[in-house]
This record gives sequence, C-alpha cells and structure tokens, in this order.
Amino acid sequence: METQPQGQLMIIGGAEETTGECRILREFVRRSGGIKARIVVITAASSIPVEVGYEYVEIFERLGATQVQVIDTRSQEDGNTLELLRVVAQATGIFFTGGDQARIIRSIKDTILEDALHKRYGEGAVIAGTSAGAAVMPDTMIIEGDSDTNPRMDAVAMGPGLGFLSRVVIDQHFAQRGRLGRLLSAMLQKPNVLGFGIDENTAIIVNGDRVEVIGEGAVTVVDESGITYNNLDRVLQDEPVAVYGVKLHILPDGHWFDLASRQPMGEVVGSRE
Repeated sequence: METQPQGQLMIIGGAEETTGECRILREFVRRSGGIKARIVVITAASSIPVEVGYEYVEIFERLGATQVQVIDTRSQEDGNTLELLRVVAQATGIFFTGGDQARIIRSIKDTILEDALHKRYGEGAVIAGTSAGAAVMPDTMIIEGDSDTNPRMDAVAMGPGLGFLSRVVIDQHFAQRGRLGRLLSAMLQKPNVLGFGIDENTAIIVNGDRVEVIGEGAVTVVDESGITYNNLDRVLQDEPVAVYGVKLHILPDGHWFDLASRQPMGEVVGSRE
C-alpha cells in the first residue's frame, strides 16, 4: 500500500494578493511553520527570475518567515546541483512562482532537485505554486491551450507534470480567462481524472484526500467519470467535441472536496473569520 505524503499542497489560481492582507500567502507561511518557517522560492517558470524572486522574498519576510531563499534553475544542469539538496532539505515550505510551466519541467523534471522536492513533501513540507507553478503539480499537466473555446481535441497540449498529485488536472486563471472548454478538452484526453479550475486569488489546499478552498473566487470541479456519450470516435482534431453527463461542482471559500469519494463535503462553519 502506497504511503500517504505527510505534506500539504497549496495550488493557487494565479494573481494572488501580494499587498494588504495577503490571505493566501499568509496561510502558506502559517502552514509552513509560521514565524519558524524556512521557505524556498523556486523561480524556474519566470522569464525575470531575479525580480520575481526578490518580490516573494520581501513578501514572505514581511509575513514573518524566519528564512527565505531563492532557487533559480534555468537548465537540468542547475537542477542537478548538489547544493540545492541542502537548501531543500531544510525547507518547511516550497513555493513555485508563475511564468511558463514548460520552463519548470525543462529544468527540474528528472533531476535530483525533483527527487529532493518529493522527499520533503513526503516528510511534511508544504509545496505551493501559483499560475504556472500550479499547473505543474499533477502528474499530467496542461502545457498550453486556447482559452474561450468550446472543447476540441486540438484546444490543449498535455505533458508530464511534477507528480505531487495524481489523477487530477489543474487549470488556473479559470473564470477570468474562460477556460472551461480548455479543461474539458484536457480531461477528454485523460479519462477518469478530476479537473480543478482555480480562479485568480483563490487556492486549493490538499491534505491527503481532503481539498479545502480559500480565497475570493471559486474552484470549478469537473468530473467526467459518469459521461453517457461523446463523439470522439468521429471528430477530427479541430472539430467541436460533444459530451453528455459531465458532473460540475462550484466551490467557493470555505468549501471542501473529497478526492476519494469524488464528492463535495460542504462548508466549514466559521471558515471566513
């Protein structure tokens, strides 16, 4: 029987608040150990890693983390640097910034850094990611795709993610960029997975099979396991896909979802304190 990781995932839909209350980033610091948190910021996705790294160092230090370090990987050679093992081994919270998720895969996938990240997650570290950093969390990720489209097989390109979460596909900036068709297209390529579309300044926190929603937007959960019909056997790549019987849940702040039963768990009273 596979051992359940001791850590938690915080998967953010992008554009999280970085001034004022910073509720989502504040919760990340809190769950990473509060004022004792030792945070590593991974800027692999960004085209301006120095500037982005500095911004998050300032935020996490302002929120009280005891130590914040930046890891800037731009190639697999960087991801195989032994010095990174020491940095990650001491981290209680690890944060992937936004940018381009393909950059993260190019520099971290199949490296000793990837192994070290999974080890820390298994031991209890909090792994967080925003935007592109959210997309890479599952074992299969959306590399790129069209927004504001109906489902089509050519609407989205899929590839391997970092594998912190299985049988799930993540899409971010969800309501803001009209990505329901894109997420449905991705799920038709990977039957029986769950789709989580996460709005901006909104996050899911995954702790075992329990998924908690926090933030100002909502999370759209799409379940295609019970579909009664699709026309995939007849359509060409660029033609509209028909699908019947898709189950959809909308979960705002304070609501929960159970990955094992594939069912929402309701609202936690007092969650908006």
